[in-house]
Amino acid sequence: MSDEVYEGAIGIDLGTTYSCVANYEGTNVEIIANEQGSFTTPSFVSFTSEERLIGEAAKNQAAMNPENTVFDVKRLIGRRFDDETVKKDIQSWPFKIVAQGDSPMVQVEYLGETKQFSPQEISAMVLVKMKEIAETKLGKKVEKAVITVPAYFNDNQRQATKDAGAIAGLNVLRIINEPTAAAIAYGLGSGKSEKERNVLIYDLGGGTFDVSLLHIQGGVFTVKATAGDTHLGGQDFDTNLLDHFKKEFTRKTKKDISGDARALRRLRTACERAKRTLSNATQTTVEIDSLFDGEDFNANITRARFEDLNQKAFAGTLEPVGQVLKDASIDKSKVDEIVLVGGSTRIPKIQKLLSDFFGGKKLEKSINPDEAVAYGAAVQAGILSGKATSAETADLLLLDVVPLSLGVAMEGNIFAPVVPRGQTVPTADQEEVSDSPSPFLKSVHAPW
Repeated sequence: MSDEVYEGAIGIDLGTTYSCVANYEGTNVEIIANEQGSFTTPSFVSFTSEERLIGEAAKNQAAMNPENTVFDVKRLIGRRFDDETVKKDIQSWPFKIVAQGDSPMVQVEYLGETKQFSPQEISAMVLVKMKEIAETKLGKKVEKAVITVPAYFNDNQRQATKDAGAIAGLNVLRIINEPTAAAIAYGLGSGKSEKERNVLIYDLGGGTFDVSLLHIQGGVFTVKATAGDTHLGGQDFDTNLLDHFKKEFTRKTKKDISGDARALRRLRTACERAKRTLSNATQTTVEIDSLFDGEDFNANITRARFEDLNQKAFAGTLEPVGQVLKDASIDKSKVDEIVLVGGSTRIPKIQKLLSDFFGGKKLEKSINPDEAVAYGAAVQAGILSGKATSAETADLLLLDVVPLSLGVAMEGNIFAPVVPRGQTVPTADQEEVSDSPSPFLKSVHAPW
């Protein structure tokens, strides 16, 4: 790679389980493959006594070095140590999380020493990896990027993601919502940009879930409403399968693997593989040699049983769909297209539940669910950096909304909203706050 700096910007989908990077220059978007030839890279960082590994090499360390292989950090970023979701996650992670004030820190053994890293620093390591993948392809240094986040990320989580970009040496031109980025990919790729339509984006990834309803016409993408769950995704389906097989192993051997991080990691990897297989087959077998205390493990699982184990989680994804329609004041019959994004949307039961909710409506599967978010981010990056010359993007306008109300904390722990949820961004509002005897004006900016 030369010392020349790339004038454009890249688009990065910083995912909970996998990340993806793309570039848009001229009239083409290119999803960039990593050194293994894969278009997605595991969001894993592993620390050893000799080196730090990121991506595929780090994930391969997960079973051998579970206490020092970090993943799911997107579920920590921008959160407080005492958050209920953080407390719950800590119980299932093999690596150690400690408190530094209000903030969670990842504690590992690295180069023979005990080290602590913030979620932003771990995320930055993944971003550096994605940056390097792009630099290898472009042959130039990359300094600018557009990074995506779940639509339902709050302001702290968005700022922490931007901070991670800065730590990685990136000028983050913009943070955009994942379903909005996917809508750009779909809107441009479908060749129907002049047609007025209401498009629902159903984005179920490895760790987060978003639903957004957009009105698309003539290159103008207007988000009408958004909802979701920043703590629901394929990892949770894996966990439900893991719990099932833990009980099965105990039933067969009278032994409990709950305290063995290496055995749990091996079983979780097998569960992820089984989940993927069950999207195409009606049953599969989980086989692991010497899983725990010399005991082999062999068990069958049917698709129906997998669906039963995740029934509550699957059905729960329809609640944000209904919320989005309510917030946008649009009847389900007025939704023209339903677009699937995120690897977890490959699960047949998810597809059936969603289609049935909309009266048997056909679901759009024309875009790659793993790559669509990075694609849309790259388009936005190309426009912002001036490298996009396509007539299709010349008049592209993106109007997103505030997912959660922004405001000020008042005396008595009362929240005073200034920018209501659903407000189009960027925006700035002022509200007179009276704390007698001297009222004052408080400004809140939502620049995304």
